[in-house]
Amino acid sequence: MRFDAAVLRAYGDPFTVEEVVLDAGPAEGEILVRVAGCGMCRTDLAVRHSAGRSPLPAVLGHEGAGVVVETGGPDTGLSTGDHVVLGFDSCGHCRTCLSAAPAYCDSFASLNLFGGRAEHAARFRDAAGGELAPRWFGQSSFAGYAMVPARNAVRVDASLPVELLGPLGCGFLTGAGAVLNSFGAGPGDTLAVFGAGAVGLAAVMAATAAGAVTVAVDRFPERLALAERFGAIALRAGPSGLADRIRGRTDGGAQYALDTTGSAPLINDALRALRPAGHLGLVARLRGALPLEPGSLDRGRRISHICEGDAVPRLFVPRLTALWQAGLFPFDQLIRMYPLTDINEAERDCEAGRVVKPVLVP
Repeated sequence: MRFDAAVLRAYGDPFTVEEVVLDAGPAEGEILVRVAGCGMCRTDLAVRHSAGRSPLPAVLGHEGAGVVVETGGPDTGLSTGDHVVLGFDSCGHCRTCLSAAPAYCDSFASLNLFGGRAEHAARFRDAAGGELAPRWFGQSSFAGYAMVPARNAVRVDASLPVELLGPLGCGFLTGAGAVLNSFGAGPGDTLAVFGAGAVGLAAVMAATAAGAVTVAVDRFPERLALAERFGAIALRAGPSGLADRIRGRTDGGAQYALDTTGSAPLINDALRALRPAGHLGLVARLRGALPLEPGSLDRGRRISHICEGDAVPRLFVPRLTALWQAGLFPFDQLIRMYPLTDINEAERDCEAGRVVKPVLVP
């Protein structure tokens, strides 16, 4: 079958929307999904800075959602017509997968970032017959269709607007999961969120839903206004005194802090803003050394990296949709829709901070 996809052919080039060819139907354990919408995540854009480790040309996109049009046998657990949110890939049989921690799968990097599954590779190519890289995050959903391991897919209520749901598979899952899974925040807890982008604002919404007191830090007034709308105390990032300002708004310090920026100065501010025995979670990939200031990790404070919100998607995505239906997780207010043909405009708007979460519609 033939369909349109956004192809990245070189690290510095724009995306090109072109026809691609899928050579075969789903193998055992796979599903073919007609993509209704796919979020654009900064992990997609980070491919441009991957120092050649992510193979090109490739179809990116890893926040897809859509409708199952074909299944590879009866053991997928899914049926034609099911509405699904697509998440990250995992092997399902390593120690961490068996411990209900698929985000820490032993094969996470190879399955999602650097080549995909050796078995049942993508099997699609461009219209001229040129080979495209294996599936990105098991899906490559900047496209009209995605061939996906069934393990990646989460069935959702068909009455929900499936074209909006893709970001629940990664960006919104990461922010909300950090609060609800990694921290286990609840009523009366205090949280500081550094960076009010898609992940940070999802964390704010989840914390508000959980009854926690949240401080959001950003340098853009419009992002802080959104954070306030979702229940946070907004603080403008500044050159000095940030940790003291946070401690003043959280009764002496936050129990939890989430950094989405990867900025070493802000990470040190976050540590200084914690109460004794507080926990700082990092979700951004650091691009250099992280010098920690003396005393920042004393009195039981700790720091950890959080991947994919410590979530099991098949359990957590339905929790997020239920919160949305209850009016407690209004993620749709962060989304701007773009036709897939406008993918380069969506990337520019994302990089410039003009949109929180672009969603591309094939």
